[in-house]
Formats: sequence, C-alpha cells, structure tokens
Amino acid sequence: ESAHACQAGLFVTTAQDFLAEPELQEEVFGATSLVIECADQNEMRQVASQLEGQLTATLQMDDGDLDAARQLLPILERKAGRILANGWPTGVEVCHAMVHGGPFPATSDSRTTSVGSAAIFRFLRPVCYQALPQGLLPEPLRDGNPWGVTRLVDGKREP
Repeated sequence: ESAHACQAGLFVTTAQDFLAEPELQEEVFGATSLVIECADQNEMRQVASQLEGQLTATLQMDDGDLDAARQLLPILERKAGRILANGWPTGVEVCHAMVHGGPFPATSDSRTTSVGSAAIFRFLRPVCYQALPQGLLPEPLRDGNPWGVTRLVDGKREP
C-alpha cells in the first residue's frame, strides 16, 4: 500500500457489448486486461475483425484449438505486428526476426519496428547521390570503399 503503487485491473465484457461500444477498445496504460466472452467461434472472429491495430495478438490454446486458430490467423495477421501462441507479449527478444510494431493505432508506421535489428531503419532516411564527383561523396560511398562497409553497388552486395 505504497503511495507509488498501482493496482492491476481485470475487466470482463461480452462480445455483443464490445462490438456495440467502441470506447471499450480505447488504450489503457498500465496493468489492465479486458476479457471478452464470446458465445462461439463466429462471435470470436467478429470481435477479432473489429479490433484496431495492435502490437501483439496472443492465442492461448492447445491442440484441440488448432482449427479455430487457423480461422483467426488471417484476421490477426491484418491486426497485429506480432502473433504469439501460448506465451506472453511482455518479453520482447532483440533478434533479427522480432517485430514490435503493428497497424495504426498501435504504431504510426507499420513498416518499421522499435525492437530487433530492423529497428535501425526507423532512424535512417535514404539519400541518392547522382553523378556527384568522388570528392563530394561520403567516404563510404567513394570508389574503393575506404571504410570497407558492406554496400550495394549496381544491385550487387560488396565487398
């Protein structure tokens, strides 16, 4: 009971109420979860179809749920940047395959990620140098590649 403590929130609603009340999708910062009770697989797909863009979507399932999951995947692929099975999305591994982004409003640009080796592209902007003399080019782009950086020249990777 500290002055700086917060309490987790767990809320429950029905699929019908969730579909009728768009404000139930509003983002909440903090330890909060919303459980949406669905009467059947069709209602679950309706709920998934109405979701806004998400960073992650998690399927808690066992082998008996594979057919239902298979039907949800095409929907979730359009709604989330990362899909998990039987895990928790709070552990974000920094690796080449990791994507921590998703469709709007989860991120403002779903082509990039904030985690993983591709995250560098969020901070880069391509610049084309056309017909510039060698002395005006950045050193890594000059003939002979004085820095020895990996680069594409005429569509081929060098060195």
